[in-house]
Amino acid sequence: MTRPNRFDGTGREHPRSSRWDLRRLTPPSTLWGSNGVAFGPDGRLYVAQFLAGQISAVDLASGDVEVVVPVDGPVQAPDDLAFGADGSMYVTDLVPGRVWRRSPAGEYALVSDEVQVPNGITCVGDRLFVNEMKFDGRVLELFPGGGDPVVLAEGLAMGNAMQRGPDGHLYYPHMLTGEVFRTHPDGGPAELVAEDVHEPVAVRFDLDGNLVVLSRGVAGIVTRIDLGSGERTLVTSGIVGLDNAAFDAENRMFVSSFASGGVAELHPDGRTRPIVPQGLDGPFGVTVDFGGNVLAADHYRLATPEPDGVTTRELLIFAHGITTDSAGLVHLTSQYGDVRTFDPVAKTTRARAERLARPMGIAVRADGGLVVAESGAGRVLLIDGDDAVTVLAEGLEQPVDVALDGGERCYVSDERRGAVFRIDDGQAVLVAEGLGAPQGLAVRGDEVFVVEVEHRRLTAISLATGETRVDAEDLAVGLPGGVTREDPALFCHGMPGAPRQFAGLAVGPDGSLYLSANGEGSVLRLS
Repeated sequence: MTRPNRFDGTGREHPRSSRWDLRRLTPPSTLWGSNGVAFGPDGRLYVAQFLAGQISAVDLASGDVEVVVPVDGPVQAPDDLAFGADGSMYVTDLVPGRVWRRSPAGEYALVSDEVQVPNGITCVGDRLFVNEMKFDGRVLELFPGGGDPVVLAEGLAMGNAMQRGPDGHLYYPHMLTGEVFRTHPDGGPAELVAEDVHEPVAVRFDLDGNLVVLSRGVAGIVTRIDLGSGERTLVTSGIVGLDNAAFDAENRMFVSSFASGGVAELHPDGRTRPIVPQGLDGPFGVTVDFGGNVLAADHYRLATPEPDGVTTRELLIFAHGITTDSAGLVHLTSQYGDVRTFDPVAKTTRARAERLARPMGIAVRADGGLVVAESGAGRVLLIDGDDAVTVLAEGLEQPVDVALDGGERCYVSDERRGAVFRIDDGQAVLVAEGLGAPQGLAVRGDEVFVVEVEHRRLTAISLATGETRVDAEDLAVGLPGGVTREDPALFCHGMPGAPRQFAGLAVGPDGSLYLSANGEGSVLRLS
C-alpha cells in the first residue's frame, strides 16, 4: 500500500540500490511538523508548518492532506494562521517578520512587515490581531486595507497563540513566565488572568467558553480554566510539545505538535485519536549508540525511529548534529551556535561551546574530544575535555559534516565546494570533488560515504585511491525535485530563526549505514 508523504505526493517513489538492502526504520511523515491550526470555511483543518514554509489542509474524516501554501511559495516560515470573515487566510511569517493575507482565490498580499517575530494571530470579525514571540513583545492590531499598526499591549514575555474570549478580550500567553494575560481590542491595560500555568504555548476557548491552555512540555498537559470560578482541570495527553488547538462545531478539540508533528483529536479525559500520524520534523543528524540504538536529532528533540512511529527520548531544543560516545553521552550541535553534551541517565546538559557560527556535524575522538564542522565560519574545530576550543582547519567554504577513520584522521564535507577533504596537520587535503551538495559523512572500513543532496544519492569514496561509486539513488533528501526555497534567516531580532536542512549519515556497530531521509521524514538503514 502506498501512502503520500511530504516529499512524494504519490507515495510510489522509493530509494534504490544494487549493493545494499534499504529499509525505512519509520514511515515517512505527511507534515513537516505542525504548528498553528485553524478551521477554514471549507471545514478542513489548516496546518502551518514552520520548518518547511508550508501550509496544508486536512480532511478530518479521511485524514487526507492537501498542500495549500507550497514550500516554494511567498511565505517562508508560517507559524500561525487565522481566517477572516470573508474567508481570507491570514498567516504570521515568523522569521522574515511578515503577515500575509491569502484571498479565497489564492492571491497573496503583504499585510505588514513591521511586526517582529510575529506568532499568535486571530481574527475578530473583520479585525486582525497579532502578537510577537520575543522578549518585550507586543500585541498589535493590523489593517489589511492599509494603515499603521496599533499597539494594544507591550511587555510580553514571548507571546504565542491567542484568541478572543467570551468577554470580548484578547487572551494570550507569556511563555517564559507561565502566565496568561488579556487586553481589550479597543485598548486598555493588560490584565493578568492566570499564573503558574504549566509552560503555556497556546490559549484557546472551547464552545462552552472555558479557557483552554496548552503546554509545550513533554507530558502534553492541557489546563482548562473556568473564568467565573477560577477552577482548573488538568489532563495529560502524552503528546510531546503541544503547539496549538482548534475546536470544531461539535466542540471537538484537535491539536498540533511542534515537536512531533501530526494532528490528533484530544478528548476531555486526555485520550487521543490520531488524524494525521506523528513523525519526524527533520531529521537532521543521526547516530547509533554503543547499544545499537538509533538516535535522530530532530530540531526540537532527541528521537528514536521505530516501525510504528517515532519515540521522543528527550525534548532537546535545537538539536542538529549528533554523536554518542562509549560512556553513553550524547553530543549535540545547534545551528544557533552552541555545542552541548547530554547525559541520558542523569538528565543533565553541559555546555561545551557557545557563540559559534552555525556548527553542524560532530564526531567524538577516543580521548573524548569533539570535532565540529563550524559551517558559518568555514572551519573545523576541536573541543577538548576541558572545553577549550582549537582550530583544526580553516579556509573551507561551507563545511557540513565530519567523520573520523580508524586512525582518527578527520574528514569533512564541504557543501558549497562540492568536495570531501581530509585534515592533515591543519591543512584540508582534497579527497574527492565534483560532488552535488555533499552533507552527511561517515567512514566505514577503507571508504568514506557521503550524502549528495543535489543528486539525491549516496556515494562511496575510496580512501586509498579517491575513486567514487554510487551506492544508492533516489533518496528522499533535501527538497522535492524541482522545488527551490529561499532560506529564511537563521536569526531574527535576537531569536532563533529557521535552521538549514542537514541530511546526516552514521555507521552502526554491525557496519550498517543510517541515513537521515529528511525530505520525507524517515531514517533509512542500509545493510
